[in-house]
Amino acid sequence: MFEELGQKVSPLTLFESKRCVNVCAPMVRYSKLPFRELVRGYDVDLCYTPMILSADFAASKYARDSELTTNIKDTPLVIQFAAKNSKELSDAAELVAKYVSGIDINCGCPQKWAINEGIGARLMEKPEFVRDMVRAVKSRVGTEVTCSVKIRVHADLRQVTKNKSLLETVSFVQQVESTGLDFIAVHGRTRRQRSSEPVNLDAIKLVKETVSIPVIANGDVFSVEDAQRIQSYTGVDGVMSARGILENPALFSGHKRTPWACVEKFVRLSLDYGNNFFIFHHHLIYMLEKVMSNAESKAFNTLTNTPAVLDYLEEHYGLKLY
Repeated sequence: MFEELGQKVSPLTLFESKRCVNVCAPMVRYSKLPFRELVRGYDVDLCYTPMILSADFAASKYARDSELTTNIKDTPLVIQFAAKNSKELSDAAELVAKYVSGIDINCGCPQKWAINEGIGARLMEKPEFVRDMVRAVKSRVGTEVTCSVKIRVHADLRQVTKNKSLLETVSFVQQVESTGLDFIAVHGRTRRQRSSEPVNLDAIKLVKETVSIPVIANGDVFSVEDAQRIQSYTGVDGVMSARGILENPALFSGHKRTPWACVEKFVRLSLDYGNNFFIFHHHLIYMLEKVMSNAESKAFNTLTNTPAVLDYLEEHYGLKLY
């Protein structure tokens, strides 16, 4: 499954550096070990795992082996759990505590299935419930492993009000912070907003002004300039990218598009560690989207196995594996 870390790096150490922390977001399926190791080589400071269901992780060794792979270099690492009760979450947290630097509770997944299951963004309606989850995790893992939450904002933050204490999101973060939460990541959209709508930087700024713990901003980070602009406007301690870093894993190091050396490194890491073909292929589709012509993309996207992908990249782009 995974090897125990020799020396874990705490996310709090990064925030104490007083510079903006670059973060690779939790992404369903995509933020696995080969990709995390790739982006760490391009100025990413902190990585999250994909969202993992805590109930399955706690109950099944097969789920643990398939959902989490890490190694001694993969630090600091935050594992993100989606949970519907404190026991399943704290059981999962205890099982993984010695392998990661932090436990994160997903309070932001907007997908319909998650809402129906009572996880993800549905938890934004239950601050007392989330508060109990944080307490349960911290009682199990102690102080050496951080506990954080990742949220979306409520619709009321899009309205102008003189009484900030009335705002639902402010109330939520204040209640959860009171449990000893270590930091918080804020996606500046509501659960019903599409990714094509601009992120609400005023909402993120308000959360930062409300709490005393570090805050990470999430949403619309497609370049290092975006990250700098968002940090400057909101005053946050870190900036997180998901869609942007999928398209360009080197964005935090200032690259405008994915450099070819980055593509080659990802291929090597995927072959070394092993990677599901669907995930491997789709990572490359994202990375090469702005490099390939429409005709090339059409041909590349229809490939059905790893040897075909390697042959295509070698023939058309001179791929060198080792």
